[in-house]
Amino acid sequence: MIKNYLKVAIRNLFRNKFYSLLNISGLAIGIACCLLIVLFVTDELSYDRYYEDSNETYRLTMAGALNGSAFDLAVVGDVVGQTLVQDFPEVLKSGRFRGGGSPFIKSGENTFKEEKFIWADQSILDIFDIKIVQGDPETALINPKSLVMSETGARKYFGNEDPVGQIVEFGGAKDYKVTGVYEDIPSNTHFEFDVLGSMETRPDSKQGIWLSMNFQTYVVTTPGADLEKMASQFPDMLKKYIGPEVKKFMQMEWEEMENNGTSLAFAIQPVADIHLHSDLQGELGTNGDISYVYIFSAIAFFILLIACINFMNLATARSAHRAKEVGVRKVLGSVKSQLVGQFLAESILISLISFVLAIAIAWIALPYYNDLAGKQLTIPFGSPIFIGAMLAGIFGVGFLAGSYPAFFLSAFKPVAVLKGSLSNGMKSGALRSVLVVIQFGTSIILVIGTLVILNQLDFIQNKNLGYERDQVVIINDAFLAGSNVAALKTELESFSEVKSASLSGFLPTPSNSNMNVFLKGLVPDQNNQVLIFDWTVDYEYVETLGMEIAQGRNFSRDFATDSLGVIINESAVKQFGFTDPIGETIGTFIDLEGTVQGYKIVGVVKDFHYETLKNKIAPLAFRLGNSTGLLNLKVNTTDYPALLRKVENSWANLAPNQPFETTFLDDRFKRMYEDEQRLGQVFGIFATLTIVVACLGLFGLAAYTAENRIKEVGIRKVLGANVGQLVYLLSRDIGKLVIVALVIGAPLAWYFMNGWLQGFEYRTSIGWTIFAFTAGGSMLIALLTMTYQSLRAATSNPVKSLRTE
Repeated sequence: MIKNYLKVAIRNLFRNKFYSLLNISGLAIGIACCLLIVLFVTDELSYDRYYEDSNETYRLTMAGALNGSAFDLAVVGDVVGQTLVQDFPEVLKSGRFRGGGSPFIKSGENTFKEEKFIWADQSILDIFDIKIVQGDPETALINPKSLVMSETGARKYFGNEDPVGQIVEFGGAKDYKVTGVYEDIPSNTHFEFDVLGSMETRPDSKQGIWLSMNFQTYVVTTPGADLEKMASQFPDMLKKYIGPEVKKFMQMEWEEMENNGTSLAFAIQPVADIHLHSDLQGELGTNGDISYVYIFSAIAFFILLIACINFMNLATARSAHRAKEVGVRKVLGSVKSQLVGQFLAESILISLISFVLAIAIAWIALPYYNDLAGKQLTIPFGSPIFIGAMLAGIFGVGFLAGSYPAFFLSAFKPVAVLKGSLSNGMKSGALRSVLVVIQFGTSIILVIGTLVILNQLDFIQNKNLGYERDQVVIINDAFLAGSNVAALKTELESFSEVKSASLSGFLPTPSNSNMNVFLKGLVPDQNNQVLIFDWTVDYEYVETLGMEIAQGRNFSRDFATDSLGVIINESAVKQFGFTDPIGETIGTFIDLEGTVQGYKIVGVVKDFHYETLKNKIAPLAFRLGNSTGLLNLKVNTTDYPALLRKVENSWANLAPNQPFETTFLDDRFKRMYEDEQRLGQVFGIFATLTIVVACLGLFGLAAYTAENRIKEVGIRKVLGANVGQLVYLLSRDIGKLVIVALVIGAPLAWYFMNGWLQGFEYRTSIGWTIFAFTAGGSMLIALLTMTYQSLRAATSNPVKSLRTE
């Protein structure tokens, strides 16, 4: 019986090549899109689940507010993790990371700027199952000035040599020792480092201060630990350990602090939640976003649904052509279950062919998709789970797409169909109309979503940020010039192409997040402390980046007292409550004993965006300092290659044998919004494919509609109807359905995309033009799809369609 089902199914496929092609291509595109999205979603959901104790591993976080300035940190004090191990029996062990910047490491004659470096405790190797393949796993990070490298990092520095025991130059110090090599960490983790330095090297790792929050700290608990019970004890723990520090540094008792709007809250966060559910200050890398997982999952579902709807629409539209077949089969003794089996066999066969084609399409598209998604995804052909999922998908999609047509067609009464009394066409296909509305409604939501994202990106690109990001060249790691860095700056300023130059370690990008507590005045009390981003700059910084002084003046060498001067932004003025800030004094702690250094406000800089537009502009202070991390050049030329050659020559003379690297400020700005740009591209691609799949089905449906009404068209032509009237007659039904889809889809799109825009503190609005463009475009695409078949029917010879009557 099954063999007969398959034989008949294959014959029907070849007998109706055009409609088989529409069905298979639509399903294949939908399944391929779904497969690619599922690979992405699966990878996102797999983060930090590969090591043994992942379900019992947590990160410690600290949140709070200081006189209205809120903070939410992924870092805590150096002693917090070990304190939890001592005070809570359910906490088994702890380990810490500490940011180490991008040090230069020299091995032999090769010097590399190590972008993937961090300080780590020995216990980190155990917590995250970091497998040491060379060296002693028990002592690799025990001693100061020890380095452990990944296999990739070891090959970079030493090639095929044995790295263990090798001495390297680290940040100018020539006595660092490589003590181990570890297996490359999987990519699906919230941190990615090629070199780990022993935490024992850092003096601040043992200072024992809770309020010095610089350490990403992790703990492992016993299985089934009562986390709620632990959390209920955290307030008392904070009071016990931080209370003395609050009294020392803030000159107040713990109760006073709690009563004046200042708060501290301690929490533990499951490590598996970090990638998709965390966006704190001090993260070890750029995390994902669970909302994108939901969005892409919904897109995958709807694309597959639309592909299945195509099949259902075409199958039910063809019902009149197979009705007599059903009638004859029933008269000859076929029962309903046999007919259902036949039609489901056809559906599953189409699903099988579509899945094979979809896997081929996905395999071909995967390299481009990886570039777009920033991933390294592969199709796990040998995985039993993958094979099982594909088989389940083949039968699942086959049943989903074929169930309604199977039961619909098998329910025909043989007497009715053999007498020719079965009606068909779009007017009688209420379900088909609903399905077409779903198809185009989904397409409309995706199109509007794409346009809103592109509008927001355009808003970001064109918004006045409060500084000039164009034509700013940045020389990275200017400190490598050593004592010649000032001479280098002076020489570059003499170039006719350079308007001004500035030395600083800070740029208006989110990576610069140095924060300090500043006092209104010099005496700490419970109401005068503000948490402020604190940047050290030079005299030319404001001019070079095109910032605007709103009150007072810029730093000037004519004023010797500017060494103890400060420039704050307008948000800081509001936070302090100054009405006339110029000449006021603010202070900050300069040591662990609570000593306060005062600074006189000499100017107020207009608020500018130094984080993404998702964040409100926070208080900021500029102080003069000797930071030489970056040398920024404001230029007045577009011949960048020629300028960079001159700059490199000067670098070679004043910083011989040191690596030379430049970037542009506008490129750094663009990288801040890579996720949004990627989302816009993905939305655009999948919206286009959704429309293509929907139009394939619509094209086939239009062909059957025209075919079923061919005699009506012939009679109307004989009675004098022209081509335009006939095209309108055959196309108006789909036009109505597209309008219904727009009425339903547009409000839903506004709701979802308005919610997405709420994630930006500064955002565009969803204007009527987006809806007008989408409505016009949807109608045009639908009508163009219908017009070919309508014209074909309207221009046919009526004699051919009526000669049998």
